Parts: sequence; structure tokens; C-alpha cells
Amino acid sequence: MIWVLLLPALATVAAPFLKKREAMVLSFLAFFIPFLVSFYWLFTGYTLEVAIQDVVGPIGRIYIYGDSLSHAFGFTIALISAMVAVYSLPYMEHRFHEMGLDVGKEFRKYWLFYNLYAASMLWLVYAGNFILLYVFLEISLIASFLLIYMYGYGNRQWVALLYFVWTNVAGVLALIGFILIGMQNGTMAMDAIKAVGMTAWLLVFVGMLIKLPGFGPHIWLPWAHAEAPTPVSALLSPLTVGLAGYVILRVYFIDSSFIESYRIPILAYGIFTSIYAGLSVFRQKDFKRLLAYSTVSQMGYMLIGFAAGTFGVLGVVIQYISHAFGKSILFMSAGAIIAVYHGLRDVEKMGGMHEYVPTISNAALLGFMTLSGILTVGMFGEFFILKGIADIYGLSLTAILPVIVVFIISGLYSFYTMKNIFYGKPKGYETPIVSRLLDTPLYVIGIISVLLILPPLATLFLAGVKIAFGGVLP
Repeated sequence: MIWVLLLPALATVAAPFLKKREAMVLSFLAFFIPFLVSFYWLFTGYTLEVAIQDVVGPIGRIYIYGDSLSHAFGFTIALISAMVAVYSLPYMEHRFHEMGLDVGKEFRKYWLFYNLYAASMLWLVYAGNFILLYVFLEISLIASFLLIYMYGYGNRQWVALLYFVWTNVAGVLALIGFILIGMQNGTMAMDAIKAVGMTAWLLVFVGMLIKLPGFGPHIWLPWAHAEAPTPVSALLSPLTVGLAGYVILRVYFIDSSFIESYRIPILAYGIFTSIYAGLSVFRQKDFKRLLAYSTVSQMGYMLIGFAAGTFGVLGVVIQYISHAFGKSILFMSAGAIIAVYHGLRDVEKMGGMHEYVPTISNAALLGFMTLSGILTVGMFGEFFILKGIADIYGLSLTAILPVIVVFIISGLYSFYTMKNIFYGKPKGYETPIVSRLLDTPLYVIGIISVLLILPPLATLFLAGVKIAFGGVLP
């Protein structure tokens, strides 16, 4: 396990000294191998633990830990990171030329921070101590901040600082909560924590609510996701924000009392967040900003899932995977159009793009299908969330109907956007040459999203995820 997790660290150190294509290959392998291994671990229900250091309380034992929950998040992070690394080569070369920068020099910096950013997220889900988890959370924040600051669009320095401040506040609130947990239990080692006090729970929950984000704190996200360089957007939206859900899950599995006590307010807040952000998608004219509001809406799904009992929480895990798959495809689709049409991102200037970039159009369709839960792994996420709602609140329309409305809105904005961009009236653009490195990674992710609902992968996948819940689910 240590060797698997050290591969991204090796790439972080070595890639800056290699030529750009060799660095891309190394970065791809550094995450694709962990993807294959964690995928296998998930299917087999393999649990493993590696001790690092015993530290005096309230920190306690620091160790690396992998269970089915870690593997479900880990294989998702590793797969997306590997595919985005391939996509980065042509996209960032375009971006460096656009900014008038030296390609060779900038790629050395880019690969350093890209690999550090992706690796920190992978390490986070295998951290067995809350203080170690926090360290990786902050590393991912710093690396992504630097990538936005150096290579973003628009007023990128201001956007990077906005992103840094909001997400740092989220991290600090969570850290205070972790410290309170450690003081209450004498340790921050997850396997030794017996209970989580309400104050600590509230601080962690509010911190991660900012990072998700829910309605209100969401104001930072459309700026950061829209103006980040697209490979960063393809990690930031599907992976980083969703990791807030992972942190909440880890606390939930230790002590679920806070969620159970405030289940109805959390449900109402999640529904409002999803509906507000989903409707806001229709008003956006910037393709990437549109996708950012979709992210806020999808994070509302996770809040709904937390309020829907055990089946709902199972839905949260699968929702993280489906959102990661769908949104990474869509951000890379938007980026491909930006790259081949020199900055085109205004939806009103698009139309009939399928005629010009059919491979990107078809990949985007897979992305929107995944978000909408149509014949992709997202279908399982929506099913378990809805089943959880029915189990907890009964068949009352008061609870079920708003959740169904949330699902419908996602489908509506997905295919409304698809129609306006790819199937509308052609605007008379020339047909460009699209690098295979810009579209092939999208299809790899999309095909895996489809395969996960088909036997035998579907059976193995669901069985592996259920092990995280003690294997008690039917």
C-alpha cells in the first residue's frame, strides 16, 4: 500500500526533470496504477493498515488505513487524476502559448503542482488520523491555489485568493473540530475515537459545508471553477469539493448523532441548495461557470443523502463517484472547445458544435448522462438516495416529491445545455483538428461509468461499496 501511495510522490519529484511528454506518461502511470489497485481492493473488500508514528495525545497514533470507503473514493481520484494528466499535455501547452510563457519551463512547474495536488487528495482518503487528513487537505488547497494563481483566466490572482480564503476558513473550522474530538477522546486516530461532541460535529460540518459548498457559502465556487485552468477545474469540481463529503462520512461512521438530530433541516437545506443552483444553471452564459453551478446542485445531492439514513449515505458514496466521472468529462469538454477555438466559452456563441467537434460532443453526452443518472453509475446513486428518503420519511409526497424535482431539474439543465451547445443551429465555425489526447481520456471515464451498471462489474462494485457499511445492506 505504501508503494502504491508513493508512486504519485515519485512523479511529483521526478516529472519536473523530464521532457513534457515523458512527464505526462509518468504522471499518468503514477495514478493509473493506484486506480487499478484500489479498484481491485474495493471489489475484494480488502482492508489494510500501515503504522507510521505514535504521537502523544490528543494527536495519537498516525497511520495509513484503507477500507472499502477509502477504496471507493481512492479509485475515483486516481482514475480522474490519470486521465486529466493525459489531457493536460495539449491543453496546458495551448494555455502557455496563449499566456506568452516558455512552454518547457512552465511545464516543469505545472507537473510539480499538478501531481502534488492530485496526490494529496489520494493520500487524504487513506489517512487514519484526523490531523494527517487535515495536512493533506491543506496541501491540496495550496497546490490548487498556486495553479489557479499562475495559470487561471480573467483576474486569476483575485480569484485564487478568493478560493484560498474561503476554503482555508473551511479547513480551519474542521481543524478546530478535529482538535476538540482529540481532546474529548485523547486521540485523533479514527479507530480509537469513541464519540464526537456536538460542538466538534458542528464545526466539522459547517467547515465542510463551506467546502462542498451549500447555498450561501457557494459564492466562491463559480469564480474558482470557471477561472481555473481547465485541468484544475476537472479536478477541483468533481474531486476536491466532494472530499468534504468524505470527511463528513468519516465522522458519521464514528458517531452519527449530529446528522440524526438535525436530519430534517439538513434535508431541507440540501433540497433548496440543489433546486436553487440547478435553476441558476439555466441563466449562465459561460460554459464553465454553468458547470460550476451544476456542481453546487450536485453537492446538494450529498446533503440530501446524509439526511436519508443508511441507504442515503450509501447513495452519497456513489454520488461522489458519478459526479466525479460526469463533471470531469464535462469540464474537459468545455476545455477542449476553449483550446481548439481560442477561448470560446460563451454558450450564446455556440450552437451545432456537434458538426465541428463530434468526439467532444459525444463525450459531453456521456458526461450529462452520468450527472442525470441515465444508464450510468449515477443511476445507482439516485436510486439509493431515493430509497433512503422513502425508508426514513415514508411514502409521503412532502419528502419524496422535492427530491424527485431535484433529479428532474438535473436532467433538464443537462439536456437543455446539450441542445444549446451541441445540437442547436450551427454558427458556421471551421472544423478543427482535435488532439486525441483531448478526447480519449473523456471516453475512458465515460465507458467506465457505463460499465459500472453492467454485470459483472455492477455486482462487484455494489458489493464492495456495501462492505463500508458492514455488509449489512441487502
